[in-house]
Amino acid sequence: MTQFAAREGELVVGGKRLSVLAAQVGRTPFYAYDRGLLRARVAELRAALPRAVKLHYAMKANPMPALVGFMAGLVDGVDVASAGELKVALDAGAEPAEISFAGPAKRDVELQQAVAAGVLVNVESMRELPVLAAASQALGLPARVALRVNPDYELKGSGMKMGGGPKPFGIDVEQIPQALAQVGALGLSFEGFHLFAGSQNLRAESICEAQVKGFELALRLSQDAPAPLQVLNLGGGFGIPYFPGEQRLDLAPIGQNLSALVERAATELPQARLVIELGRFLVGEAGVYVTRVVDRKVSRGQVFLVCDGGLNHHLSASGNFGQVLRKNYPTTIGNRVDAPRENASAVGPLCTPLDLLADRMELPQADIGDLVVIFQSGAYGASASPQPFLGHPAVVEVLV
Repeated sequence: MTQFAAREGELVVGGKRLSVLAAQVGRTPFYAYDRGLLRARVAELRAALPRAVKLHYAMKANPMPALVGFMAGLVDGVDVASAGELKVALDAGAEPAEISFAGPAKRDVELQQAVAAGVLVNVESMRELPVLAAASQALGLPARVALRVNPDYELKGSGMKMGGGPKPFGIDVEQIPQALAQVGALGLSFEGFHLFAGSQNLRAESICEAQVKGFELALRLSQDAPAPLQVLNLGGGFGIPYFPGEQRLDLAPIGQNLSALVERAATELPQARLVIELGRFLVGEAGVYVTRVVDRKVSRGQVFLVCDGGLNHHLSASGNFGQVLRKNYPTTIGNRVDAPRENASAVGPLCTPLDLLADRMELPQADIGDLVVIFQSGAYGASASPQPFLGHPAVVEVLV
């Protein structure tokens, strides 16, 4: 992990040595997100992608309010997945016209909130359409809608497949003409389509293929649309490396592919803007999880670093958030990065063998009071973990 420098034998996060940052936070465990790295990642994307493509932050990856506010100032829009996230986005100053609201189980009151706020609703079910029409009529406001399409293809190489085959997400492509007719009959304000085939993909060729297929599918479906396409959200799927052997995603071919699609859109979908929706890729590598060693134990020759935080704060690092075979996230001892190495396991405070952060890794030698750092922790960390489990204190989050 080279995105964080080291100084005087310590990791540097947000310009501060880790021990100083820990003293500033006041207690462990905590997540720290580096503003400089967030800004650099957005700049990297801006340089690689055509200017005409809009960049949205999918805040499900990390909904920390301060981070959302910071990201809202860097990107072109924010994608939310609940009324709770919608409130955070609006409070953070995101422009309602550039907020989209997805999710497979939107309650009637959430749909009404979306209409009242003036955000774009990515419709995932035929059920949502009459509810949106009723809210529009009651409020005297247009219900802005895009149809989320469940395509008839999958994104190859994705960690999680979000489209293709039977899925709870979106409307099956064969039902889209019926949905478009209903949109027109109900007088909803149709704006476009949303396609999200999968996530955590490190293969540029697969992402490019899905984008081309999504564009061509939207082009075909638009023939039945009640109004010209204004928005085509091609989703994201950009992955980050977590484990040995994984290579960083090459943005160059993706940028070239999107440039070609922008050129096609200028003639084939002249009123539509293309949108890329990214979460993990924007924030994942800018965050670390820091937990303190409470005890050092040797059991039948194996060293255990027992920490004050574990899967209750970082479920994905424990391997219990989608991994089929558990693998270690990149880990170090943040205040002793130059210390001699030893083979050790870092475990959390919970009464379960699942509470495992690092399993028999080569780590700098650590003792009680030292700081275990889990890298690649800016996405799907605190908000994706069972924090009340066994009654331990909640984790702190800081933006530095």
